[in-house]
Amino acid sequence: MRLPLALSLGEPAGIGPDITIKAWLRRSKLGLSPFYLIGDAHHITQRASALGVRVPVTTVTPQEAAAAFPNALPVVDCGIAVTATPGIPDSSSAPAAIAAIERAVADVFAGKASAVVTNPVAKNVLYKAGFAEPGHTEFLAKLASAKTGKPLHPVMMLWAPELAVIPVTIHLPLTEAPRVLTTDLIVTTGRIAAHDLRERFGIARPRLAIAGLNPHAGEDGTIGTEDRDIVAPAVRALVAEGIDARGPLPADTMFHAAARASYDVALCMYHDQALIPIKTLAFDHGVNVTLGLPFVRTSPDHGTAFDIASTGKADESSLVAALQLAARLTEKPALALAVAK
Repeated sequence: MRLPLALSLGEPAGIGPDITIKAWLRRSKLGLSPFYLIGDAHHITQRASALGVRVPVTTVTPQEAAAAFPNALPVVDCGIAVTATPGIPDSSSAPAAIAAIERAVADVFAGKASAVVTNPVAKNVLYKAGFAEPGHTEFLAKLASAKTGKPLHPVMMLWAPELAVIPVTIHLPLTEAPRVLTTDLIVTTGRIAAHDLRERFGIARPRLAIAGLNPHAGEDGTIGTEDRDIVAPAVRALVAEGIDARGPLPADTMFHAAARASYDVALCMYHDQALIPIKTLAFDHGVNVTLGLPFVRTSPDHGTAFDIASTGKADESSLVAALQLAARLTEKPALALAVAK
């Protein structure tokens, strides 16, 4: 029997428990691969009751999860008693969320799980508890670096059958993105993208479309010089390494159907340049994939949605897509990113 997926709890007061329960209830219909939730079984039982659904919850070890999965939602204890109520984070929220991520990574390295799937966290809750990393992605890289003894550069890719995008700069004020953007950063991001699309997604020669920072990709320096001086040299460097990369391209013409058919992933220069198109095309089924790690990690492409926690309104589609993609990448990576343009 193949190894199960390790699913971290995320913010316990958010919709993570809701979508986990809903995904498990659809396990047979969707043919989901076995997964276990790292959290607090009592908390999950309470949430199922609040949702008005009957879900048997059982505490297991990772080794017992696959056998338990068909008949009960398997929960591996995170070691924290969760007391947060729906929509209201408390002092147990951050410790439980962090402990669940740490356990998921440890289980993958120990050969107990095939991949890490993470439920959404609330960064403001983590920061108030002293969390030092910018987010999930950086924390996962820190944990993996501690295990491997090697520095890692994690890359956030948002994936859907319609489109895959990578923001080269991520959670920065728009005024800071051009200051952080460098040729080396674009080249490093492009290398990791090409490597993981080839090795994990089974694309023999990944095609990278690289967006310009400025309108019309700067028009050779007449609308800002960054595309001429920073982005274009990065594209040339990637091509010199044998990577199929082109750009800088005007971002306003990169995301219609015919344009999307010409590349496997779009590298965008700032957060919204990447996330607006994919959330327009795939709002309910986009998946956050971390490239550059020594294991597969996926996550729903949405937040904690405190306002609808326990109401039954949360849509599990993105978590289902994250579970399915993680399973595909660990079972049959070839053609996993076969994008339906």
